Amino acid sequence: MSRAPLDLVIRHARVATASDSFSADIGISGGRIVQLGANLERGQREIDAAGRVVTPGGVDAHCHLDQPMAPPVRMADNFDTGTRAAACGGTTTVIPFAAQEKGQSLRAAVADYHQRAEGRAHIDYAFHLIVSDPTPQVLNVELPALIAEGYSSFKIYMTYDDLKLDDGQILDVLDVLDVLDVARAHGAMAMVHAENADCIEWLTKKLEAAGRTAPRFHAHSRPMLVEREATQRAIALSQLVDVPILIVHVSGREAVEQIRWARGQGLKVFAETCPQYLFLTAEDLGIDDSYKGAHCVCSPPPRDKANQEVIWDGLNDGLFTVFSSDHAPFNLDGSEGKKPGGKEVAFRHIPNGIAGIETRMALLYSEGVLAGRITLEKFVELTATNPAKAYGLHPRKGSLAIGSDADLVIWDEREFVLRNTQLHHAVDHTPYEGMTLKAWPGLTLSRGEVVWDGREFHGRAGRGRFLPSGAPSLLPRQPGRPA
Repeated sequence: MSRAPLDLVIRHARVATASDSFSADIGISGGRIVQLGANLERGQREIDAAGRVVTPGGVDAHCHLDQPMAPPVRMADNFDTGTRAAACGGTTTVIPFAAQEKGQSLRAAVADYHQRAEGRAHIDYAFHLIVSDPTPQVLNVELPALIAEGYSSFKIYMTYDDLKLDDGQILDVLDVLDVLDVARAHGAMAMVHAENADCIEWLTKKLEAAGRTAPRFHAHSRPMLVEREATQRAIALSQLVDVPILIVHVSGREAVEQIRWARGQGLKVFAETCPQYLFLTAEDLGIDDSYKGAHCVCSPPPRDKANQEVIWDGLNDGLFTVFSSDHAPFNLDGSEGKKPGGKEVAFRHIPNGIAGIETRMALLYSEGVLAGRITLEKFVELTATNPAKAYGLHPRKGSLAIGSDADLVIWDEREFVLRNTQLHHAVDHTPYEGMTLKAWPGLTLSRGEVVWDGREFHGRAGRGRFLPSGAPSLLPRQPGRPA
């Protein structure tokens, strides 16, 4: 009895996974990888990779799309433009944030975010939660229920007035995980934005009193010590409750040292970093009092060249688990972005965030893999496999294996100068304008469909599916705990 032909065969691929690389054909049917091997039977469609590197599609596990903001500010990218840009940059799964506002139920935040995503996303997506108002109803009812329903990660802020929690509130939220673990229900991953809010406020007031309000002073208000102290405190709170945490967007040496100490103690502390800490410095915020550095205002801010090397070392030696974009898209011009109401404002009031959902993968491939700083396998681990594991989507996502979704990138290794006009987001700038890159996705497949062919985008709004997330598989299984 003859078998039905494969939907698609990718020939002559140099397959790269988080553990090894090998030459193979890739057989795809029903949107999934069903065969890996030499000289596969013909498919209904064929793509010749011609010996090029083929990796799993990227999982961008930290990005902000159409997140509600206080007027007049609005994010430039929604789920349409943001997932379009992601696909063109080799990312096939995104995990943005359903953000709870003070006084709002967590369920209402999730419902609102589903409305923003449905019918617009071109690629698959999951949601993190942002817990900003941990009322008894949220802690005892909503959060445990939502974790069980597939929202298995949430973010806690130690800064920003409208989002931050104090230490007691953080302990209450983390304790939910401890209770869940004892009850053998669902695990979850807590993400922590670690900066000391009181120190930042004190420094900001000092700078404002001295008339130092230009964008470049944003970095002065958030020196490494405020990240170091908050990172140390987050680790201590995690240790006290005995639950894992993931410190997001780590920027430099002092926070890295705290995480290395925690790892040395056997604590379950994971870490994420982002492109801005490899390719930007504080000088990109400006060397004078002009406003042009506003486009690089983010928190924590970029540091210096020496700290870039610390971050590279951490990527290479396993200190960092995840490499995300932290895409937070705001236009530089107009009245809804970096100039609220059309005005140049003091650094305190500049919306925080950098566009990077489309450039994340190519930046790391070009300057990491092709520059010899990290291996190809480490690239896959950081950009796809580990993010999927951290947030309960592996092996469906982040894996190039039989049974996984056919989310793949075929890489073109070529040198070109990056311009914002080449990108597909709705942002009027890229902080990486003028950089010479050495690679870009030549083809992106999402569940076996070509969504980017190296020249044109072929996605369809609404084809992206919501993915309920499971327990993180980065964690070792506990005795007696169900897998």
